[in-house]
Amino acid sequence: TAMHIVEGAGADGITVHLRQDRRHIQDADLPMLRQEITTRLNLEMANTGEMVGIALRVKPDMVTLVPESPDEVTTQGGLDVVRHERDVAATIARFRAAGIHPSIFIDAQREQIAASKRAGAASIELCTAQYAEATSPAVQDREFDAIRSTARYAQELGLLVNVGHALDYTNTARIASIPGLYDFNIGHAIIIQAVFVGLERAVKDMVKLVKG
Repeated sequence: TAMHIVEGAGADGITVHLRQDRRHIQDADLPMLRQEITTRLNLEMANTGEMVGIALRVKPDMVTLVPESPDEVTTQGGLDVVRHERDVAATIARFRAAGIHPSIFIDAQREQIAASKRAGAASIELCTAQYAEATSPAVQDREFDAIRSTARYAQELGLLVNVGHALDYTNTARIASIPGLYDFNIGHAIIIQAVFVGLERAVKDMVKLVKG
């Protein structure tokens, strides 16, 4: 299966997103993935009662809380933890009690990192969309600096720092130069590349970019 190819090619984990509208994976996929994955299973999900219940039953290695909007093509920006800190903290407490590593997908802003720490997150995933989709080198430089500085700040607070969103074969190496990053959640670019070179080669090439 694709999962076995990805793990065999050197990926350190697999991230899946069970959306409320089920446009990606389906409920039946999760138990199979939980049983078969030999690296790490990271479940992206909205902070809703239904999704929390599913996560507590399946028990992935990590849960990453993300915002969801029914009219979006894909996740647009990070979760506003500052605004929803109490609800996020309550959910994270349940995950911690169940032995699930809690993470939050956020924008590269210090106030969001501080709120994530207060809410009990063990790690955060910095949204790299504005960096990856920058319309000029100057904008990309600015966004890169923001990611680098906020990653350092999060690490100083004791958080593991992950990155993801719109990273591809042309812009990942620069992000990978930031010290201490833990996970790179990259999917779309790899699947596109796999059309031309196959899934195993596409994963191996991305692993080389990430790990140097």
